Amino acid sequence: MVEKKLVALTFDDGPTPGITDQVLDVLETNQVVASFFLIGQKITEKSEYLVRRAYEMGCSIENHSRTHPGMPELKDQEILDEVSYTTEQIVRITGEQPKFFRPPYISYNQKMYDLIDLYFICGYGCEDWEPSVTEQERIKRILHDAKPGFIILLHDMEDNVQTVEAIKTIIPALKEQGYEFVTVRDLFQKSGISPQKNVIYMGADEVRKNYE
Repeated sequence: MVEKKLVALTFDDGPTPGITDQVLDVLETNQVVASFFLIGQKITEKSEYLVRRAYEMGCSIENHSRTHPGMPELKDQEILDEVSYTTEQIVRITGEQPKFFRPPYISYNQKMYDLIDLYFICGYGCEDWEPSVTEQERIKRILHDAKPGFIILLHDMEDNVQTVEAIKTIIPALKEQGYEFVTVRDLFQKSGISPQKNVIYMGADEVRKNYE
């Protein structure tokens, strides 16, 4: 059980010029870090400055595949290519290997566990990829679910301004409750937990083994 009041804020589906910039501005204003799970094909000459900025701010840069496919249906080599391409882009920009992988749609199977040499991460979100979920609903759900070792799953995808606005409330509120924002890597390290293979982490000390 995680006793320290640590929380990892994570963002999927970037980098997204116009949105990721705003997310980073909020993080910088609040002096906190997050982890960004990138889609490889979105790392371009016009967006890689965001990856560099996030890394230089102390955020961790992690892998979310190249094209965001349903990966259990792919052939072995296709799975490897999806992951290796994004890893190569991350290393090219940051000089550092990703350690965690969030499967697209949180869809995964044993074949993916066997092939992908990264730790699998999920977390708890608020369906913020759905425009009909309001800013206030996003805030309410995250604050309600928060607990030590919590992994927050949000998206810095196109047009997701509601999440940008929501974190302006979520971050100060959790800090007021005594939470420290850390990267997913530091979440495990500071909790004294070594991540394992063949499971997907909902939180630092909470795993899900079944395939959904």
